[in-house]
Amino acid sequence: MKAESGQWPLWEVFVRSKQGLTHQHIGSLYAADAPMALGNARDLYTRRQEGVSIWVVPSGEITASSPEDQGPFFEPANDKVYRHPTFYPVPDGIENL
Repeated sequence: MKAESGQWPLWEVFVRSKQGLTHQHIGSLYAADAPMALGNARDLYTRRQEGVSIWVVPSGEITASSPEDQGPFFEPANDKVYRHPTFYPVPDGIENL
């Protein structure tokens, strides 16, 4: 994977913290390949041992919805009320579902 301008590709970095259950996007960096991106992400974003897992993804490989499509894209979920957690009893003591 090589950028046409001679610059290394851009990578998006996601880190899961010790207290977290999900990975959070924390930044971007340039690297020649995935191992280099992973190592650089570790050195740059987890210097204080905040993370337990790192994902690096080439920016060009991310596909996202468009803000203009917000209504039509997400509307079908509104008529599926069974997907809302209000229909399910949550036992006491459950912190994360």
